[in-house]
Amino acid sequence: MDGLSEKCGVFGVYAPEEDVARLTFFGIYSLQHRGQESAGIAASDGRQIRIEAGMGLVSQAFDEQRLGALPGIAAIGHTRYSTTGSTLACNTQPLLVNGVHGEYALAHNGNVVNAKELKSSLGLEDHFFETTTDSEVLARILSDGPGRDLNDRFAYMMTKANGAYSLAVLTNDALYAVRDPLGIRPLCIGKLPSRDNGGGGWVVSSESCALDHLGATVIRDVSPGEVVKIDAGGISSFFPLGQNSGRTDKDEKLCLFEFIYFARPDSVLSGSLLHEVRRRMGVRLAQEHPAEADIVIGVPDSATPAAIGYAEESGIPYVEALVKNRYVGRTFIKPDQRLRERDVELKLNPLKHVLEGKRVLVVDDSIVRGTTTPRVIRMLREAGAKEIHMRISAPPITHPCPYGTDMATRGELIAAQNFQPDGRTVDVDAIENHVGADSLRYISLEGASWATRRGAGHCAGCFTGKYPSEGIPLQLDKFELETDDETGSMPSILPLIRS
Repeated sequence: MDGLSEKCGVFGVYAPEEDVARLTFFGIYSLQHRGQESAGIAASDGRQIRIEAGMGLVSQAFDEQRLGALPGIAAIGHTRYSTTGSTLACNTQPLLVNGVHGEYALAHNGNVVNAKELKSSLGLEDHFFETTTDSEVLARILSDGPGRDLNDRFAYMMTKANGAYSLAVLTNDALYAVRDPLGIRPLCIGKLPSRDNGGGGWVVSSESCALDHLGATVIRDVSPGEVVKIDAGGISSFFPLGQNSGRTDKDEKLCLFEFIYFARPDSVLSGSLLHEVRRRMGVRLAQEHPAEADIVIGVPDSATPAAIGYAEESGIPYVEALVKNRYVGRTFIKPDQRLRERDVELKLNPLKHVLEGKRVLVVDDSIVRGTTTPRVIRMLREAGAKEIHMRISAPPITHPCPYGTDMATRGELIAAQNFQPDGRTVDVDAIENHVGADSLRYISLEGASWATRRGAGHCAGCFTGKYPSEGIPLQLDKFELETDDETGSMPSILPLIRS
């Protein structure tokens, strides 16, 4: 993996007889891989919503005292990687807004492409915005937008917002789980077990792995365009745009990169365990691009299942030859220049006795900018590898993602810089020469889709430039909400932490 940043994680629980803040802490702790910039929890006691949030990892943002300040019957949580808006304390989530329709807390995974235009068209520029994120535009629609009730405002939001949004929304007395009409980002529902003294309840999460850690049973995915409501009356749902019938997997445009890289391998998406999906990607990669090699290795950790699949299909033994330091990148202490130049060596360490004199087949899940892969190959050669054959379990990334993945501008994408003269086919040989491999091949888009067992039901815009929604700008700017339209200055910021 080279230069691709995580999305965000959202979690929610409605369980009046449980410690909802503590459950949410462990829920977002399980979703830490989806964002490490900030973490937050909002809880409602039926009358008031309180928020605690902070920069850094979940374990850095919370302690017993902060969890104890969040009593409630329901809570939502968030781990953030910034896709719109800077890494600022004011942009931590959940967001708390209080408008003409009441108080709402919102946690958002995804990106609303037309947030700036939506903010202007709603007249929301007159509101006092506390963040520079697209997420607050959605929150303000719920608190101040048109409509007789919340259901109307959900319908208005789905009609107007262009992009991806999986939401956990908290009111004083209810939890809502919302997924955009295309279903670009994942969201699932689970049931907490009851105990002898009562307890139990409902949970929603970006990924099922968070439910597993809490002993919750996965019930189903939230459907595209669905609003799920959980309160004292139980669980119910509705489709504001009437999309509750006649839908198929092909209508849903769940991000293909969730299957390739983002979600944890122990999560289940659309009924498929991701470890098995990624293993099948490796099998298909071996079928499409065989090679003569002595060993198969994976770039840890996300490429490991695909490497295992490649080894199984090819008959070449799989071995572990790269040891990952999983704590690099999880500190605020910056390395000095000498260490910065060796950032790959800080993260990965080769096992020389395994690599020396071997023809090595290396499986990785993607090449984005093409800056990290040459260093990995150089490191393997320095460890004694005789030949290095790269196999990538994602197709070439030729376009940026407008839906919540900070994967670079098109000018930074190495595949976009290396097209054949026909302008349609990526010049893989040129990338091979750039990274320094003896051979380089990518899985086909058809092969990656085949591995998910979902047919055409994906967003694959980063591989094709064909996005599932219209009006996607040619150049995306994650900081477009940073400045005031009239003054060009940063909006006023209030402290986010409330209790």
